[in-house]
Amino acid sequence: MDLEALALPGRRVPVFARHGAVCTSQPLAAQVGLRVLQEGGNAVDAAIATAAALTVVEPCSNGIGSDAFALVWDGGTLHGLNGSGRAPAAADAGRLRDAGLTAMPRLGWPSVTVPGAVRAWADLHGRFGRLDFAALLEPAARLAEEGFPLSPVVAWAWGRTVAAVRGRLRDAADASASGFLPHFAPDGWEPRVGALWRSDATAATLRAIGASGGEAFYDGELAERIVAFAAASGGDLAATDLSAHRSEWVTPISAAYRDHEVWEIPPNGQGIAALIALRVLEGFDADDVLPFAPGPDGAPRPAAWHRAVEAVKLALADTHALVADPQHADVPVAELLGDAHVNRRRALIGERAVPPVAVDPRGSDTVYLSVADGEGQLVSFIQSNFAGFGSHVVVPGTGISLQNRGWGFSLEPGHPNELAPGKRPFHTIIPGFLTRGGQPVGPFGVMGGHMQAQGHVQVVLATVDGGDDPQTALGRPRWFFDAETGRLEVEAAAGEAVVADLAARGHAARVAASAATFGRGQAIWRREDGTLVAASEPRADGYPAAW
Repeated sequence: MDLEALALPGRRVPVFARHGAVCTSQPLAAQVGLRVLQEGGNAVDAAIATAAALTVVEPCSNGIGSDAFALVWDGGTLHGLNGSGRAPAAADAGRLRDAGLTAMPRLGWPSVTVPGAVRAWADLHGRFGRLDFAALLEPAARLAEEGFPLSPVVAWAWGRTVAAVRGRLRDAADASASGFLPHFAPDGWEPRVGALWRSDATAATLRAIGASGGEAFYDGELAERIVAFAAASGGDLAATDLSAHRSEWVTPISAAYRDHEVWEIPPNGQGIAALIALRVLEGFDADDVLPFAPGPDGAPRPAAWHRAVEAVKLALADTHALVADPQHADVPVAELLGDAHVNRRRALIGERAVPPVAVDPRGSDTVYLSVADGEGQLVSFIQSNFAGFGSHVVVPGTGISLQNRGWGFSLEPGHPNELAPGKRPFHTIIPGFLTRGGQPVGPFGVMGGHMQAQGHVQVVLATVDGGDDPQTALGRPRWFFDAETGRLEVEAAAGEAVVADLAARGHAARVAASAATFGRGQAIWRREDGTLVAASEPRADGYPAAW
């Protein structure tokens, strides 16, 4: 299947509602959240139920073994939850270097960190939830038990990974050892559009998590099965790693952009990159950084694309060099967002591309969902296995696919993000939130690895400077800077003139081969009269569910 054919050029329109809205990348999951709202649940209840359903209907992007982050507006205050897990106590960067590795493995047990999503669900529910926790997970369990037909983008991603795993594993014994193919492609089953998939094991696991308030995953039968499989197949994950895991309530960080405020989760995530870039761009006139002219023609402005790309490149360089687990490294958040650093970075932006070199200001595959209820509660929630199906390690008989967040660590000795026991890795997944004058505009996010901070910047530019409604903002052509290769991928819909102009300015610009490069976003804006304006990514399967 050609994924480009799924990114249709026709413009979607936002959905307007009064009582509640759920936006995510898979319609069946959005409907689960909507039913929770209609049955008296609040936005947090709906977010938990939607997140659990997404582990079933979009396992190519997240799973029960994921990490998660959330921003929750409770009607008067914005709260942040860091639900990322830590490296096992037995993790050893030196051992991996002695084995000849210079970078963290992408797959297998070395890439596995403690999964934090289940604890995040439970902690969100404990603080804000209204309905019974087990009841919130039951719709996801029923989807797994009764089966569901694969939607187009999910089928494309699922099939691509199954084919890659079959090509990589040498024989049936290797396949059984990872647990991936027996669960996600049992008995030769092929993930095609409309194909039915079901899993009794996943349903049982979700019900065990619901009945125990999440404890079964960290200190019960499920934990025992995870640890036993790790011990039998070469993993470091131990019982004490799971039982010791806790989420962390954090104070969100923010930066002003024009007359709005943009909010992110603080490090160990990359959200600060979006804030640095926006602070840099605020020093230019809106016309100089808005990629598309406002109004019906929406003509592209190549020079504005260049400035926005340069700001993000510089912000990512600083972030990749300095962001790590703040419990293990001194991350200079205030200095990175301070005037002196921002002004110095802005001064580097001229008419041509510059190499993105990090500066220390001290002088030395993912799912995202937005939910709003009719009472004023708003949730920005994201969870992910990281790259596609994560580590490709699936605990037999449970449906638990384990994330590969350990891939985000560094093996460079002395790097702030160097792998260490009990340390959280650099995280790409970031929920966003927008306010204006301290009042909520709403939750937003653009999933997709290192695209996420870049996507946040592009959505904010379109919304604040361009006056776009959220659906138009999500549908604008995007760009993605690959920090590893230095390549700038530009969506074909931007036009050849934009790509040519960027190349002439010194960018390694090219038209992207796939719409998958540019992430998948969701957003809900709440107007002053309480009307909700809900939008869902046109590059994915989802549609807003609202009432």
